[in-house]
Amino acid sequence: MNYEKIEKSNYHLHVIETKQYKTIFVKVNFKRKLIKEEIAMRNMLVNVLFESTSKYPTKRCMEIATEDLYELGYRGSNYASGNYSIMGLDIIFLDPKYTEEGMLEKSFEFLSEILFHPNVDKGGFLKEGYDIAYHSLEDYLSSIKENPDSYANMRLLEEMEENTVLSYRGCGYPEDLKKITRKKLYEYYQQVLKEDTVDIFVIGDVDAKKVSTILETYFPFEDRTPDRGTHFYHSTVEKEKVTFQKENADLQQSKLLLGYRIKEATDFELRYVLNVLNYILGGSPSSKLFQNVREKNSLCYSISSSSQPLVSILTIRSGINAWEYDRACALILEQLEDIKNGKFLDEDIKNGITTYKNSLKSFEDSPESMISLYAGIVYLGADTMEVRKRKISQVDRKSIQKLAQKIELDTIFFLEGKEEYGEEPPQTL
Repeated sequence: MNYEKIEKSNYHLHVIETKQYKTIFVKVNFKRKLIKEEIAMRNMLVNVLFESTSKYPTKRCMEIATEDLYELGYRGSNYASGNYSIMGLDIIFLDPKYTEEGMLEKSFEFLSEILFHPNVDKGGFLKEGYDIAYHSLEDYLSSIKENPDSYANMRLLEEMEENTVLSYRGCGYPEDLKKITRKKLYEYYQQVLKEDTVDIFVIGDVDAKKVSTILETYFPFEDRTPDRGTHFYHSTVEKEKVTFQKENADLQQSKLLLGYRIKEATDFELRYVLNVLNYILGGSPSSKLFQNVREKNSLCYSISSSSQPLVSILTIRSGINAWEYDRACALILEQLEDIKNGKFLDEDIKNGITTYKNSLKSFEDSPESMISLYAGIVYLGADTMEVRKRKISQVDRKSIQKLAQKIELDTIFFLEGKEEYGEEPPQTL
């Protein structure tokens, strides 16, 4: 597997040459600073672009075109990466050596059609495609509460720190969606095309120079200055006490979430130590939370922890009976204190490191995962796979305890089911 980066004045090309896959995977990423009011706009845009084009005026026309390209697949995405928003347009198609001569160029031409020749009418996106994308996002925004796990996590982050990248909703906000017209969306599209930092990732049995030549023909981006600022968000919020927030919901099972801030952690701690600490705390069936809260004491239906190093937080999520709130919360808090005090096994550390290394191997399972790996190197300054294997092995008991001391409880969010519970947090706080 060989990686080559070609820097141009209008975009950067990243080619991963490998014979491991029978397909070619292409991802075009557009990156800019994450702005709350633009989230709905970017979600709308990526969906509208895949509804139709000037050459393919209907969705059916696009599907017929992909059939002629040996079932080429295409899709879009939009997600937050710390301080930035990344909108991606992907295609995946069979390696031309399994199809016919010229399919590499034809496949890139199809993606170019989607990107540079949208279906436009009177200075705005065509009404049919716009309406489909609008109502799809509108329905999703109105159904947020129907998924209590996602909703509770969303609310936890908002209680931790409102109106910052830490808590922005990935789907956007209804009030922003209502402001989006066909014309405004098209104007924003032109702005994205002209100003966003563009990275093009290609993986497969391809020649970097040949790909670069094709892109020069079909991807006429204007010159720009790429934004290479840090994706890592460092909060300046200081709280005197833990925030406690409760909401009622028509649920049989209550959702108890705890949000922790990770303060002044080093790069090594965020990238490596945190992985092992999270594994020990609640990232596996053998974790302290799962074994002590769920298995031994039967205080929850489900429980786990997860970390978000880009915004320096760790969260614990559990599903409990409302009347078990006090006992469950107290026992959950105890698990991190045990880690701070070194009450965990050397075997836990070993298993956490092994799990991390195995996850690195899984990157090779698909071209999409490999592009994700290299995107992490480009955007986040992440280490290569070999360096990661070496550094994760340096995590030890002392480094885990040291990081645990930097993790402080910030917020408790309780989405209470039908059973009643008082308004105050437990005395353990």
